[in-house]
Amino acid sequence: MQDSEIARRGLVLLGCGKMGSAMLEGWLARGLPAASVWVKDPDPSDWLAAQGVHLNADLPQDPAVVLVAVKPQVMAQALPVLAPLGGGRTLFLSVAAGIPISAFETQLGSDTPVIRAMPNTPAAIGRGITAIIGNDSTREVQLQMAEALLSAVGEVVRLEEEGQMDAVTGVSGSGPAYVFHMIECLAAAGAVEGLDPVLALRLARATVAGAGALAQETGTEPAQLRRNVTSPNGTTQAGLDVLMNAERGLPPLMRATVAAAAARSRELADG
Repeated sequence: MQDSEIARRGLVLLGCGKMGSAMLEGWLARGLPAASVWVKDPDPSDWLAAQGVHLNADLPQDPAVVLVAVKPQVMAQALPVLAPLGGGRTLFLSVAAGIPISAFETQLGSDTPVIRAMPNTPAAIGRGITAIIGNDSTREVQLQMAEALLSAVGEVVRLEEEGQMDAVTGVSGSGPAYVFHMIECLAAAGAVEGLDPVLALRLARATVAGAGALAQETGTEPAQLRRNVTSPNGTTQAGLDVLMNAERGLPPLMRATVAAAAARSRELADG
């Protein structure tokens, strides 16, 4: 990792649930010394207790990074503990959904470098994607540091402005749930056509996972991959005629889905 600075000054992880644990596991696997990590968590897992990190101990005075991974509803209680670290060299990196940068600046000071990040659940297996945006006090080297840390659980992209985070929430943040529901629906449809439900689910799960991997690993445009598997007047074309219907098919439904999630994200950010 870019991590001589992190190893020397330390990294604080506030909250170590599923997302925090996935990131910590990735950092340790990539060589970050456990002795350079301080974790604050009220209910640490057995796995966390066995990692050799500083667990619920006094924090270092000048850590390189504080990564905030607590649930949004406990943020109001968690942030005041970190207030003494604000306004200095410490970077605050938040993966808490729906909490705007301004909330951190209010608690920590507007001159505190803050990066807001939106990961998604495939980060748990190192296949996530995270979008980041920093405030005006964030330096390029700190953005690079955040990218290095978050790349432990998948890809990282930068946004141009914080308002885009609501759209990110609607697409990649909430998106895994849409895909899981598609697997459910595809399996249920197969069962209606006569397949054993267990077999239908196995087929649907592997099909979605394989198609996603093909799109990801080849870099080919999804439209071209779709055309590659679609013979004129064949079975796939018959199915796509339903799915791609401009009025009742997937395009308007997906637009409405992402719009609803993005709108809710804006509502939560506004309090």
